[in-house]
This record gives sequence, C-alpha cells and structure tokens, in this order.
Amino acid sequence: MKRSAANMLEMAMMIALSFGAGVATPAKPAPNSTIYVSPSGNDAWSGRSSAPNRARTDGPVASLEGARNRVRVLKKAVLPQGGVTVEIKGGIYELTRTFELSGEDSGTAASPITYRAAKGQTVRLVGGKVITGFKPVTEPAVLARLDPSARGHVLCTSLKEQGITKYPPMTSSPTWANSEVGLEVFFADQPMTLSRWPNEGYAKMVDVKGPNEMDIRGTKGTKEGIFTYEGDRPSRWLNELGLMADGYWMWDWADQRFRVQSIDTSTKTITLENPPMHPFGFRKGQWYYVYNALSELDNPGEWYLDRQKGILYFWPPQPLNKGKLMVSVLDNSVSMGSVSYVNLQGLTFECAQKSGINITRGEHIRIARCTLRNLGSAAINIDGGQKHEVFGCDMYNLGDGGVNVNAGDRASLTPSGHSVENCHIYKFARWNPIYHPAVNLYGVGTRVAHNLINDSPHMAIGLSGNDHIIEYNEIHSVVYESNDAGVIYGGRNWTMRGNQIRYNYIHDIYGLKGKGCVGVYLDDQFCSANIYGNVHYRVPNASFIGGGRDSTIENNIYVECNPAIQVDARGTNWAAGSRDGLVESLNAMPYQSELWRTRYPELLNILNEEPMSPRNIKVIRNICLGGKWTNIEGAAASAVSFKDNLLDQDPLFVNAMRHNFNLKPESPAWKLGFKPIPFDKIGLYKHPDRASWPVKTTVRLPSQ
Repeated sequence: MKRSAANMLEMAMMIALSFGAGVATPAKPAPNSTIYVSPSGNDAWSGRSSAPNRARTDGPVASLEGARNRVRVLKKAVLPQGGVTVEIKGGIYELTRTFELSGEDSGTAASPITYRAAKGQTVRLVGGKVITGFKPVTEPAVLARLDPSARGHVLCTSLKEQGITKYPPMTSSPTWANSEVGLEVFFADQPMTLSRWPNEGYAKMVDVKGPNEMDIRGTKGTKEGIFTYEGDRPSRWLNELGLMADGYWMWDWADQRFRVQSIDTSTKTITLENPPMHPFGFRKGQWYYVYNALSELDNPGEWYLDRQKGILYFWPPQPLNKGKLMVSVLDNSVSMGSVSYVNLQGLTFECAQKSGINITRGEHIRIARCTLRNLGSAAINIDGGQKHEVFGCDMYNLGDGGVNVNAGDRASLTPSGHSVENCHIYKFARWNPIYHPAVNLYGVGTRVAHNLINDSPHMAIGLSGNDHIIEYNEIHSVVYESNDAGVIYGGRNWTMRGNQIRYNYIHDIYGLKGKGCVGVYLDDQFCSANIYGNVHYRVPNASFIGGGRDSTIENNIYVECNPAIQVDARGTNWAAGSRDGLVESLNAMPYQSELWRTRYPELLNILNEEPMSPRNIKVIRNICLGGKWTNIEGAAASAVSFKDNLLDQDPLFVNAMRHNFNLKPESPAWKLGFKPIPFDKIGLYKHPDRASWPVKTTVRLPSQ
C-alpha cells in the first residue's frame, strides 16, 4: 500500500518515541522535522517537544547523540523536504565522548541536517568537566614546597574523586613547534597558566655547553641541550617531578619543549632530556622558561596537577563563585567523516585537549555563527572534501591555530571550493607559538576572506599549494614574539603557483623587540603570487620575495614600512643547497602535462633558466609614503622591473592620521593608473550568521 510522505514521517516519529526500552509511548504525535535537545531531556524520549510533558514520559533528548539517533530513524523512513533541525536549548553539555557523525548522518542539498542553538541561548559543548570541591591546602609537605606568598591562596581538589583518572604525562616534544598540551584548566572562560617561572616573559641562557659545536653562517652554538643560568632560582626545583622547559633555543622562529633531565646547582647548569633534541642546536643568550613546578605556583591564575595522586592545585584569580572551573578531558569535541550537507550553527565548542571540530572528506558542511575557544590545539581541521564553509565564527584562546585546510588535488589542480569567511580569529598559538597560524592552507583553491586576525606570537596565514585566494582580511598585532617570520607566509617551492593575495589591510606588525619580521613573505624560492591592492601600515619588509620568481607586486599602498619591498638572490649564495629539494618537489608535480603547461607556462623550462636565481618580478603602480621604498640585493636587481610607482610626492590620503588611506580625487596616483582599493569591503561585516557584533580590538604596541 502506498503511503504519503507525511504518513511516512509520522510513522518515523512514532518509532522514535519508543526508541528507548521500557519507555511509555505517548499519544500519537503531530509530524514535524525538528528534534529538541535540552539539559533537562532524556535520551529515551522522542525529542519532538522542547520541554518534558507533565508526566515526564516524553520530551527533548539530553544529548547530541540522542538527537543524531532520532535523525537516523527519520532518514530510514523519509528525509523531510527542507531537512531536519536539531534545536539545542541553552546550557552546559559535558561531552563524555567525541560526538561523531558519519556518512549515514548526511543530509542532501534539498534536505540538510542542521544542529543549532535555540534562538538567543548559549549552548556550550564542553570537552571536559566542571570541577568543584576546592578546599585550602593543609598538607605540611605541600605547604613547604609552595612559595610563602602563595600559602593561604592556593586551593586543592581531587580530580580522581570527580571521575577524572587519566592525566597525559609531561613529555618532550618529538619535533620543534609541535607538542600536545594535554589536560588544561580554564576558569571564568579563560585559560589558566600551568605554574611557571618567570611568570611573564623569558629567562636567558647565560652560556651553552657540550662537545659538539655548531657554526651556521657565523652563528655559533652547541648541539647538546646543556646550558648555564644565573641566580639561585633553580635550587627550588630539585624535587619537582616532570619539570619542563620551553625555549627559542637557537632561532627566534623555532621553539621546542623538553623535560628537564637534571639541575646542578654547584655549576648552575641545566641539562635537558636527550633524546629528543632540538635540531637547530642551542645558542648563548637565547630565551626559555620552565613550567610544571608546584614550587612555582606563586601567582593568581596558576595551577599544578599532582599526576600521581590526581590532586589539582589552583590559585584563583578571583573568588571561585565568580565563574566555573573546567578541566579538559576529551581529545576532540566533534568528528565528521564523509558527511555532507550538515550545518552547525550558533554553538560553542570548548575545553577539549585537542581540536573542536575535525572534518574529513564529504561536501557542503557549513559551520556558522559558532564560537570555538579554550582548546588545546586547532579550532577546526578540514582534510579533503568539497565546498565546506566556515562562516562568521569567533575562535580564540587556541593552543595551536584556527582553521587548517588540506583539500583539493594538486596534480589535477582540482580546487577544494572551501572557504573561511567573516571570522574573528585571535589569541591563538598560545601553546605551540610557532607555525600555527589562524588559517593554514594546503592543497588547491581555498578562499580566505573578510576575516579579522589579531594577537598571535607568529604567523597569521600559512600559504601552501595552488590557486588559493586570500582577500579582504584585516590583520594586526601578530608576529609579536618572533622574528624572521611572515604575517602571510609561504616557502620553499617552485610549483605552488596561482595564489592571489589581494585587498588585505595589514598593520601594526613589529616582531620581537623590533628585530625584524615580514608582511607577505614568499620565502626560499616560493614563486608566482599576485600581491595586489593590499594596504600595509607600519609593517617591516612588507612585501618580501626571498629568491623566487614570477611574482607581481601591484597597486599596493605602503605607509611607514621599512622597507616596503625586499628582494634577494639567496638561491645563488647561502641558500644554494636547497636546489635538490626544490627539484624534487618540482618532479613530484606533472608540470610538463598539458594542464600544467597551460596554467603555469613559466614552469616548463625552469630547469634550463638558472632556477636558483630570482626572475620576472614586477613592481607596478604602488604607493609608498614614509619609511623606505626598497631593499634589493645587488644580485637580484636585474630580476625586478619597476613601473609607475608613486614614491616622491604626497599621495593625498583622505586622512592618514586617522588611518583613512583612501585617495582624494586630486591624488597624483590616479594619473599613474592606480585603481581604487575597496576599503569598505575589508574585514568583518555584519551578518545574521556572525557570532558577535560589533567587534572591537586593541592594537598591540611594539615590544620593548
């Protein structure tokens, strides 16, 4: 017998009502396509109403899994036209396991599946647990280890008694710029500090020791992680278990975390665990700090975990009744594999030890108006798939970066179609400070547009692959804890071409103590980017071509940049040894195929054209005011052509003092053919799917 779609949907909902064993079946429901989730719900209920009924025999489900299972029941009957909405009532949902969606949880273009917060309510999906039961420290042995200033302020509680029994050990990171944070503490929605010394900034290595000396172009150091210190502070650490150190041991752009193996107070020497060991070596005067020491819990907001007993020690920065204290437990909050046409809207993901959302494959996943914060690693990882969209999200207090995208096929130059748009990404890379940008691009054809990115110790956008578009972003106050680092950075490849960097406003970039950093950094022979229509204000080395070729710098504005443009010929001198690696990456791509020779004809004969020399760099119709115009290495001068740049006269900005770099109608730049820059389109914009509005930030001043 044939049934109508409405009848089939009604039957599906009736099945859903009796999903849990032993649950009474309510009266026949009216068919609908909304499933409700509430902290007062029950996963044995149908989820067809937003509140429990009077008899408490039916009502909303209690968890995302419960809602997902109801969606699966609906799909077995018929997926309603227009899709299914899972509406989640405000509250804190402690996830006991990663919420997983697979291919069977997909919607369709006509009937997507949407998980969203109820209108005007805050839904917090917590990958950890709210912790209570704090009391004053009374154990004499613990009080003796605490700094006198901390006694009476530090509180403690048992995590074991609250069901948390696994504590990832503190271990040396296997590679530089890459370690896992493990369990963390958050209070009043802010990350707290694992006890450390010094409380702010770094100490410096007085000298380095070891028989194996290093000399890298005149910069000397040793391979062994053995160094001397000044003062007597380390004498307090002799009984600390799991004492750790993090440092920029050789270069200002490479940190690594190590366990402290031993401390010799007689010679004032610290020895780090070996192996592993820092690949670049150790250099006198470089900086470090130590952490994970109960004896250094001496400042409000610091914490320490006794991993043997499961006791958490904490000095609250304000009374505990002013906020909730959470510890991270789960690795990841959400995992979606081969999922298509699913939306996540208006949700807050927080307090996982690793990432908020992991997406592999699939198509047309949309993450909108979400907040991803207080995570140990990245906010969102996208691996493969087509046309996923991250829109209007706020991401902050991240241990690593914001959004990592690795999608699109380079051999066939098939674009991913993914986008990251209208997002505010800030206060990221707080655990791994180096090479974990707000957006990291790999593969082909992802668009990064209209975002606001600020407050990070290192990069803002990582560029790797082909045909990406980076446009209309505002970026400021990044690269503040490192040098020789770029705001937008790509490096060491001839084949990563077709990338567009246009209409971005990059400002107030200084580097560590003003020692030098870069705006758009095409490092180590990275080739063929179009740098067009960007505005740079107070950015050192604003556009830097590091020995590469086939790039165009056109129609940009540079104000107080030192210099605006820098080009070198490193491949012909100190970086000549990188040739083999560049050739290997060239041969890994079908650059002689019809597709590649049509798209990138300059690659076809590159090996016959002195490939390590810079070549074909065009600097056209730019404006430079204040600062310095160029710094071109002599060996690179013939590779750079200049045309119609406005350098020696006032460009007549509307109001440079107020950072209004629009040009007046009488500007001399118009006569040179300068094209208008759409300032009104740069940065965030108001939209129903923006997580917050308005958005205000504070510019970070240069470090001293």
